[in-house]
Amino acid sequence: MRTGEPLPAVGDVLAALATGLWHWDTASGLVTVDAEAARLLGLPAEQVTLTEAQVRARLHPVDWNEITGVVQLAVAEGTLAEVRIRIMDERGRIVRVVRSRSKPTFDPVKRAYELTGTLQEVTEPAPGTPAAHNAVTGDWRRSREAFLLDAGRALAEARSTAEVLRVAAGLSMPGFSPDGLAVFGVEGDRLTIIGHHGQRPGDEGPFAQMALTTDYPAAEVVRTGRAVYLSSPEQYKERYPLTWPLAQRFNRQSWAFLPLTVAGRTMGAWMAAFTYPVAFTPDERSVLTTVARMLAQALSRAGAAETERELTDGLQRSMLPQLGEGIPGMGIAARYVPTGGGLQVGGDWYDMIPLPSGRFALVIGDVQGHDVRAAGLMGQLRIALRAYAAEGHRPDAVLTRASRFFYGITHGDDDLAALRFATCLYVEVDPATGTVETARAGHLDPAVRMPDGTVMLRATAGGLPLGIDPDSDYPTTRLALEPGETLLLCTDGLVETGGHDLDSGWRRIRAVLEDHRGGDLEGLADALVGAVHGPSSHHTTGPLADRREDDIALLLLRRQGEGRGPGGGAAVRTRVRRTMLTVAQAEPEQVATGRQQLRDLLHDWSSPDQVDSAVLLVSEMLTNVLVHTDADALLVAEVTGEPGARRLRVEVTDAGDDLPHVRRPGELASSGRGLVLIELLADSWGVAPRGEGKSIWFELTEAAP
Repeated sequence: MRTGEPLPAVGDVLAALATGLWHWDTASGLVTVDAEAARLLGLPAEQVTLTEAQVRARLHPVDWNEITGVVQLAVAEGTLAEVRIRIMDERGRIVRVVRSRSKPTFDPVKRAYELTGTLQEVTEPAPGTPAAHNAVTGDWRRSREAFLLDAGRALAEARSTAEVLRVAAGLSMPGFSPDGLAVFGVEGDRLTIIGHHGQRPGDEGPFAQMALTTDYPAAEVVRTGRAVYLSSPEQYKERYPLTWPLAQRFNRQSWAFLPLTVAGRTMGAWMAAFTYPVAFTPDERSVLTTVARMLAQALSRAGAAETERELTDGLQRSMLPQLGEGIPGMGIAARYVPTGGGLQVGGDWYDMIPLPSGRFALVIGDVQGHDVRAAGLMGQLRIALRAYAAEGHRPDAVLTRASRFFYGITHGDDDLAALRFATCLYVEVDPATGTVETARAGHLDPAVRMPDGTVMLRATAGGLPLGIDPDSDYPTTRLALEPGETLLLCTDGLVETGGHDLDSGWRRIRAVLEDHRGGDLEGLADALVGAVHGPSSHHTTGPLADRREDDIALLLLRRQGEGRGPGGGAAVRTRVRRTMLTVAQAEPEQVATGRQQLRDLLHDWSSPDQVDSAVLLVSEMLTNVLVHTDADALLVAEVTGEPGARRLRVEVTDAGDDLPHVRRPGELASSGRGLVLIELLADSWGVAPRGEGKSIWFELTEAAP
């Protein structure tokens, strides 16, 4: 090539050097090779795109595993991935050895590797020479490092004994992979089988409960703390003639038994068995020993975590009530899901309390914190609430006494870190009438799902969380639960988990309530928990619980009866939706709550203009009571009929004696337009005296969309 002439194409240069070019994208699973790379793989010398399976068929199976390990190590270290590969023909014979060099990259979004590299044929050095030794050990060490890095990460992430065993069974060791695995534990003076892989269920029978004095490799390993390597059946039979017949039927050729040691104590043994002879070189023994140490640590962590989960799950179950057969005329379901990390019991709880009056109380609450202290305080508070309720006190008195009690036990010493508060919702239910009286201490409002799927938050009066002010008052709010309606009580973990605030989290839960079909309360409870965390059981523990951000407690109460809508399981005679709200003189902000409740009630009304008109009229009626009387206002809104032909009736009652009259206010007047608006916008309206007080009402008939 003369000076100044253009350089030849890269492909021409590589072809002149008998070097092939290839590209591998693990996301698509395709490998593209140029003509020279195809020739080196034993294919026609032309550019072609192959699947991973087609490429793998041309390589020695051990080398394919080494490629995967070397690539992972190269990405972790930011270096080139270099490995020697044996190319096989259709009969499984080695036809050549090539060297692959590539620069891999990892896409964390696709969780896939992309590599572009070269292939070049190399001449195998004569066996036994230093060059041959260096060629083998160089690739072996890289593959070993990659394998141990990957194995250590996988075992460290395993959360249970079963998961540790699954990871161990999936380990593909560089250059040699066992066909069968077994993990032995120790109970007293006997071996136990913790788990095994590569054998049929039941094959472990002769080895279970084997005495440690038995002439068996795993028993010797546990007794001495030293590994046993058996490279051939002859060695096994010679060293352990008594137990050789037990191993003979598995048709294995080599075995490694290694101690599982933690903190200097041998807790068991690990068996790796091979269907082909393994020499167990120093490098191979080093890999097996390292894996055994990591496996022992992983099993120790998993065992400790499972023991803790078992203990805390028992504590959790002992603290939560058994709902038993429920309440006559009512259906009830409950869930408790603990938060993850450490203790599986926190401060959330629920309870159902039979009352002397024949009624019953539902309680749900949340003690601040997710630790042993929170769990202990929760237990004390639950017992106190049960005692006050059993004495026959009304809901407001129960919470007032509970707040004084909780203040006393959390302020009994000078440790500021011990100061806690608790939110609570106490609900007293009359099964005969469906009347619900609530008292709320800083907790979330309850929600009601109507038979046709309409969902409404029931605004209730409330006071400070328990334990903040021992003299707090907790006003009572009365609700009416109609036949087929479902009452939801929950803690904030159900709403706010997953990065949601109260508003967005409630929209998520509301959608589940509206979309649920079927009258099964247990199914609805599962759907609510599943919307936040995936499938659940009544009490969830394990890896799923470990990922949770906050405890979850929820109670569902459904009043049984006819007239249930879609999802209620019975035919509908007359569809009825109803909401009721008290607006006190001292709580003018409740007018906004009334407007929102009416919009919720009319969420599927066909005419948006009529909805706006109804909300405007309700606002006028409630405001008139607060401005022109000294009484509180009671709002009752009811929707009846079938969709497309429904009727809305709204009634506002107060204790004032003066009846309103229609006036014609002047242009600059600041009041007097309420009844004028009602007359203009309502289909019908009226004013009626009611003993002590009066009521004003209006009706709207659903218009076509």
